[in-house]
Amino acid sequence: MRSIRMRWVAMGAAVVVAGVGGWQLLPSGQEKKDPIVVGTTDVITSLDPAGAYDAGSWAIYNNVYQSLLTFREGSSTPVPDAAQSCAFVGQKLQTYQCVLRDDLTFSSGHKITAEDVKFSFDRIVKIGSNLGPGPLFSVLGSVQAEGNTVTFNLKTKDATFPSKLATGAGSIVDSGQYPADALRKGDSVTGSGPYLLKAYTKDSSGHPVSARLEPNPQYRGAVTRKGLPITVRYFAEADQLNDAWQAKQVDVTHREMPPAVLAKLSPGPDLRITTSPGYDIREINFNLKSSSPVAKTKVRQAAAALIDRGALAKSVYSGTVEPLYSMIPQGFTGHSTAFFDAYPQPDPARARTLLKGEQLPVRFDLAYRKLGADGAEAEEIKRQLEKDGLFKVDLIAEADWPKMQQNYAEGRYDAYTAGWLADFPDPDNFSQPLVGTGNSLHNNYSDKTADELIRQTQEYTDRGRTADDFKALQEKVADDVPLIPLWQGKNYVLGNKDVSGSQYLSDGTGVWRLWELGWI
Repeated sequence: MRSIRMRWVAMGAAVVVAGVGGWQLLPSGQEKKDPIVVGTTDVITSLDPAGAYDAGSWAIYNNVYQSLLTFREGSSTPVPDAAQSCAFVGQKLQTYQCVLRDDLTFSSGHKITAEDVKFSFDRIVKIGSNLGPGPLFSVLGSVQAEGNTVTFNLKTKDATFPSKLATGAGSIVDSGQYPADALRKGDSVTGSGPYLLKAYTKDSSGHPVSARLEPNPQYRGAVTRKGLPITVRYFAEADQLNDAWQAKQVDVTHREMPPAVLAKLSPGPDLRITTSPGYDIREINFNLKSSSPVAKTKVRQAAAALIDRGALAKSVYSGTVEPLYSMIPQGFTGHSTAFFDAYPQPDPARARTLLKGEQLPVRFDLAYRKLGADGAEAEEIKRQLEKDGLFKVDLIAEADWPKMQQNYAEGRYDAYTAGWLADFPDPDNFSQPLVGTGNSLHNNYSDKTADELIRQTQEYTDRGRTADDFKALQEKVADDVPLIPLWQGKNYVLGNKDVSGSQYLSDGTGVWRLWELGWI
């Protein structure tokens, strides 16, 4: 019998499952073969791993592609998947080598080679998509392939590099099926993961509607459990997902039900609720280009001095999130309360002093994704910033998430709100991609001190030794304010009484384990 509580090693946080007896957590023979329907409001930006760096796309990548390494459920240590073995060469942490398994094939029937692995990483760099995962591999210098061995040569030390290989960014593609210098067109996938993408439908606007996945009989790797067929349904609004859940049109939900609904949920015989704390954060991101009205540090500091996170968490999110005072969330090594220390409470007088000499109100636009509570959140931020006459905020609602990503990548907004989920369970994932030079937020923030602190944290395999550097980095960010952290959320997965394994669908390792779902 599986325990209904497990320990998340990296964070020391408990994943709690409630609503059914422990005897029901094991499948009873798996006689039922109907697809399990999973509902989500996440969006797939691209089915090509070189073209997306977002939760919805990577959730699918976890299942249809393979990476050299992966994370087992409940563990923060990457283990071989497409690789037979991987290790750093020497003590410098600048050469990482993997030996590829020799029994792997793509869904095209082509044998997977070390050249395919090299090709997969080379094209990420060559294509350089604004929406791609390039920032995650900022330290990667070159990739070599010889026989079954792949060697990664790093520009600087990076103890977290194995964890980065285990993410969706490390997805291996067929060099005979994907162009080397452009994203693949169409809606098909050639991969070697635990699942095959059998069907993918979109609406007239190009938004995903559903994805049908079936177990891949040719898969060889770390996943030992053969999953059942899965249908993923994509909803444009949280209320639509909730309606489908209430109507029993979906069997499992993950990201995001309406906060007011989550706040009132109670476990019962027909409902299994799984919550895991800690790796979903939200922030305001500023565009620091010289022409931006928020380009001056004192303007951003003034905004930080006006934000009331407690009011935001209570009024918009019904207490389902916790105020966050740092870009590194609670539960991670090096977490601090740098923004609380610098801006302990909303202080209009201080903000006014900071804005001395500026034409008031300072006017800027704030973009947000038109989904669920995001609109109410933006309105509350606008209210807080405007109430003392210091700012004028023009809200921009974007219904198209890929379009919004492209717009902020091109610097079309003065500021925007966005969530960030851990790609892997390490504080590095909340630093370099967010505030390092060339970061994935495309905020034009570049600071030598911040970059050096990030580099120093990447030197230690003993991650406990990074705490002081991460705290110094957070103090630097609280002073420069390229972003304002708002809140830290919980990970909610709902499963009905007929489904087993929903408690293992998602944890802090960034992997979406559809193969764990089964019928009771």
